[in-house]
Amino acid sequence: MKLKKFIHSNFLLLTTTLLLFVSCSSSDGNEIDNNKPSNLSIIGEIIGANNENPNGDGSGMVNFTITATNATSYKVLINNETLNLTQNTFSYTFTKKGTTNYPIIVSAYNANGFTSTNYLITVYVNEELELVWQDEFDQDGAPNSSNWGYNIGNGDNGWGNNESEYYTNRLENAKVEDGLLKITAKKEAYEGFEYTSARLLTQGKFDFTYGRVDVRAKLPAGGGLWPAIWMLGANIDNVGWPACGEIDIMEYVGNNPGHMSSAIHTSSSYGNTVNYKSNPITNETTEFHIYSIIWTEESITFLLDDEPYYTYNPSPKNDQTWPFYKDQFIILNVAVGGNLGGTIDPNFETATMEIDYIRVYQ
Repeated sequence: MKLKKFIHSNFLLLTTTLLLFVSCSSSDGNEIDNNKPSNLSIIGEIIGANNENPNGDGSGMVNFTITATNATSYKVLINNETLNLTQNTFSYTFTKKGTTNYPIIVSAYNANGFTSTNYLITVYVNEELELVWQDEFDQDGAPNSSNWGYNIGNGDNGWGNNESEYYTNRLENAKVEDGLLKITAKKEAYEGFEYTSARLLTQGKFDFTYGRVDVRAKLPAGGGLWPAIWMLGANIDNVGWPACGEIDIMEYVGNNPGHMSSAIHTSSSYGNTVNYKSNPITNETTEFHIYSIIWTEESITFLLDDEPYYTYNPSPKNDQTWPFYKDQFIILNVAVGGNLGGTIDPNFETATMEIDYIRVYQ
């Protein structure tokens, strides 16, 4: 599926264009002529603006009026577009979602020359997102093979974290039942290991750039368990980790109940990353919570039950700090032991992470 990208604004390009716009608008910028246009101004009327919504109703529509003495035509540079006008009114619709400041430059012309002025307007565009991918887990049996594949084994080929389980694609470890995806870690001898579990991923089936991800889940209880809801760059096979970028939407350590965490791994900070936030949580193993991210071209914000608690917004943004301008895929797993899971409770037998749904919006 080809997915939309969010609109990117390049301030340096706008600044350069503004300078070129002004410098090219007259053959003689030093000419002084009292008969050229004067008293130039522009004002924008934002559709739906009021005391409660000063930046408009979300439509992005603005009606502009230019006022000038002795003007016969106008040129307007707006949102990286140039408008050539003979009338002094025009309408424009902005499309970048959210609240954005737009610098505008307008010039008025007649046979004797031109004059220019700058204007700044702040416009709100509705941020409502469209559901583009989902799994509601409403058909019992194996997880939908159109959405999910598996990592099989213990990660001894490079993707493991010194964990103690063997990941399988068996129904005993991953199945859909009663409207829930159930990923179960079990204590059992299997392929030379003492524990089994499952690690599902959308790699090659659904990759995307930017959007909101919501996962409603109930976490497993038990010392040594390490359930995770996370994402990796789809280019991992070409550039490797951590250059591909990793977004940990939710990680939980059974040995540390009452806390969950989120993290960002990049070439600039990985492993024991500084781009990390622990967040308190209650009833995480007995009740469902919604774990979310909002990922834009500028930042990644993490939310628990729709409440933001951490935002990653590095400066400067480059391939070392911000590989997150390319597709990522989703991973769900329950690890046993390992670098973060820690000591496994000797009395552990079995535990399950239950996922009600996963929804991606853009």
